[in-house]
Amino acid sequence: MRIRSGLSLAGCWLALSMPVMASPAHQLDFGHPAPAASATRTVEVDMSDIAFSPKSLDVKAGETVRFVLVNKGQLLHEFNLGHAAMHVEHQKEMLDMQQSGMLTPTGMSHAGMDHSAMGHGAMKHDDLNSVLVAPGKTAELIWTFTKTDNLEFACNVPGHYQAGMVGTVKIAP
Repeated sequence: MRIRSGLSLAGCWLALSMPVMASPAHQLDFGHPAPAASATRTVEVDMSDIAFSPKSLDVKAGETVRFVLVNKGQLLHEFNLGHAAMHVEHQKEMLDMQQSGMLTPTGMSHAGMDHSAMGHGAMKHDDLNSVLVAPGKTAELIWTFTKTDNLEFACNVPGHYQAGMVGTVKIAP
């Protein structure tokens, strides 16, 4: 995760509600973001306090899935695709964001914050495999899975993963 500042609160809320897109050059070992037009299937994932529904997903290597993420809870939640080790590292970054005051229980805050003075440099939640969804909001992540692998989808907001907000992604050939 790269951490940067400079987003206004309004820009952050806009970013939370927009689909994630990046060029194919920006990819992870298990896939990359894709344009909505390339999705072959839509999967709705409900986020509540503190659970995902469904708890597991089955996809195929090469498939592009449009994830519609509906936060039905009262807290900010994240949908993050990755390996268990990636989630452990991302949780540390999210904890830093929370401790700095940037990440709140219900959203992101940049108001009056000088993150560089805190020794964090500039902060921003901008992982290509991750979307933050504010309470009562809906967001999307369109993802092409490039190889067979067993992954997790998780909420890495501090304490959520540990409380069971994690599911499995099975990728078939």
